[in-house]
Amino acid sequence: MKILLSNDDGYQAPGIRALYEALSEIAEVEVVAPEHNNSAKSNALTLHSPLYVRTAPDGFRYVNGTPADCVHIALTGLLGYTPDLVVSGINNGANMGDDTIYSGTVGAAMEGYLFGVPAIAFSQTEKGWRHLDAAAAKAQELVRFLMPSIEAHRLASVGGHHEPWLLNVNMPCVPLAQMQGFKVARLGRRHAAEPVITQVNPRGETMYWIGAAGPAKDDAEGTDFHATAQGFVSITPLQIDLTDHSRLAYWAQSAAHLSAQQPIAAEPLDMQRPMEHQSR
Repeated sequence: MKILLSNDDGYQAPGIRALYEALSEIAEVEVVAPEHNNSAKSNALTLHSPLYVRTAPDGFRYVNGTPADCVHIALTGLLGYTPDLVVSGINNGANMGDDTIYSGTVGAAMEGYLFGVPAIAFSQTEKGWRHLDAAAAKAQELVRFLMPSIEAHRLASVGGHHEPWLLNVNMPCVPLAQMQGFKVARLGRRHAAEPVITQVNPRGETMYWIGAAGPAKDDAEGTDFHATAQGFVSITPLQIDLTDHSRLAYWAQSAAHLSAQQPIAAEPLDMQRPMEHQSR
């Protein structure tokens, strides 16, 4: 099996090196990762400046761009073949709940998914790389288990269309013996981020630093926050469709009024009532 490995912490980060060593035991692994830390770059692509690919002494290739740049370049010409799996991580910190919207780790995996390749984003729940060996071992265990599914996807893709999958995986920072196994979980939610931090530079100009992520808001049983807090490795299948399907009918009615030029104000959405009871 051929794996494309990337991350958002940079090609020299301990997380990607641990993951490379673990996955190289079961597959052929090529690394194409950012030159520098690109956390919170989400799915950003670099469109207005050139990108360069360079090779480190250990064979890792690195790009002066975002995580999504790395995977995009790899899949559209750099590799010369389509890998069986795109893996991103291991990230230095959690990517749970709302984090997935901002995450460069998830963004790299998602870029592979958008190109029709199964993909996994791996993260540790805390910063600092504690028990990284345990996280890498669990990542290898999951990929090994998924190999038949990955092979089936590859064979189906040769003969026709087959939908890929995208997994967001978070691992608690505990020794391997304390891991409680794997648990499928939905994304939780965080409170709003902490306030912006302001400072004044030597020229008297005000600088702004984005505040820290908010604490968990929805960490009920069944969420990724709850699973990892109980010592489980959380697995959350993700999708790209951001359409609010439950409210399509409401907005279709509003669009119809606008198209007919009827001066009827849109009825405020009542989040407590089913949508079918909110139509006029």
